Amino acid sequence: MNPKAPSTVLTAETKPALVPKLRFPEFRGAALRSVRLGDVTEEGRSRNGNKHSVASVMGVTKADGIVPMEARLIAADIARYKLVENDWFAYNPMRLNIGSIARWKGKREILVSPDYVVFKCITEGELGIAPGYLDHFRQTKVWEEFVTEGGDGSVRVRIYYKDIARVELALPALPEQQKIAECLSWVDALMAAQVRKVDALKTHKKGLMQQLFPTEDETQPRLRFPEFQNAGDWEVRTMESLASFSSGGTPSKDNPKYWNGTIPWVSASSMYDLVVEKADHYVTPLAIGNGTRIAKKGSILILVRGSMLFKRVPICVAGIDVAFNQDVKALDVDASINTDFLLYQLSAFQSRIPINETGIGAGKIELDHLKGFELFIPDTSEQQRIASCLSSLDTLITAEAQKLEALKTHKKGLMQQLFPSPEAVEA
Repeated sequence: MNPKAPSTVLTAETKPALVPKLRFPEFRGAALRSVRLGDVTEEGRSRNGNKHSVASVMGVTKADGIVPMEARLIAADIARYKLVENDWFAYNPMRLNIGSIARWKGKREILVSPDYVVFKCITEGELGIAPGYLDHFRQTKVWEEFVTEGGDGSVRVRIYYKDIARVELALPALPEQQKIAECLSWVDALMAAQVRKVDALKTHKKGLMQQLFPTEDETQPRLRFPEFQNAGDWEVRTMESLASFSSGGTPSKDNPKYWNGTIPWVSASSMYDLVVEKADHYVTPLAIGNGTRIAKKGSILILVRGSMLFKRVPICVAGIDVAFNQDVKALDVDASINTDFLLYQLSAFQSRIPINETGIGAGKIELDHLKGFELFIPDTSEQQRIASCLSSLDTLITAEAQKLEALKTHKKGLMQQLFPSPEAVEA
């Protein structure tokens, strides 16, 4: 295969040079080529025929890249399915604008739906594009803006190869492309390792919680700290005996004096973290008593309407004083009970909390069921020991999650400097 016709080289005489802010020393001062994606890639149109079985059929997702296609989505006749080779790209033209595109990194050929777009990079000579470089380029703002210009996330837009072929790039030579791809792939590897570390800690915590609290048919946990191994059964108590309940509400949206204040107003969208200190909306002090109320710092918050929309019953603790809406119940825990212990036990028992299906499938936890829900209570010292153990693990998980976010920020900054953009100028 021969590279396509040479593209224009950017020079000071032709137009202002579009160069990255950050370049490796050996490439500083080297000119970049002005190309369209269609100049350095080719569409793949080869069909399967009778070459491969259904076991080779794959799909593309934003989160997981190229993955085996669900059997129910595979046609009975796969003769027209498209072939994808190593380092080729594939995407569903109706989902490209939400990021569902991936490079196949496996060695064997695979198949994708005949409706998919398949394309490959031209890598011969000095005028091509490295697959790894393009794989990272498609995560840039330039790419994102191009593929989303036809509509937003609520609009299904078909973007075919002829469309992405128009994407404009200021392209360095292949050796520099490969160096950039290697650099960013190294950061990706660090991020992947950090994700595995965070996930492992979360899995460890989940398993530990299952052992630190009694099962449904027992009154003692399977795992106890040495000093409490002979302390006997835990007391069975209802939630109503452990805390007082209060309901929130929504201040009038028609009164601007109630909104855009400094008090977080907690709703379902704010209840993703174990400790809640911020929200999507904020109210003013005037809203308190005029449609909503305050849950004091340390109150446990439980989403009682809409829980089935989550994979769990959202339960968290107020890290500061917060207001809350009518879908949330606030629990003011009795002073004799360790709030963190109660929070962790409720989190461990989420699947046991009864949820009634509603007409819209969102689900509702009846207040009587919540008040009558049974928990297990040891003496204060054992509560504290368990809470401290799990709290320390949470601190470790948070620290490792922050390291992951720092790596993501680092990669984002690197990409902004390593890829040319209209805003970039060489330092």
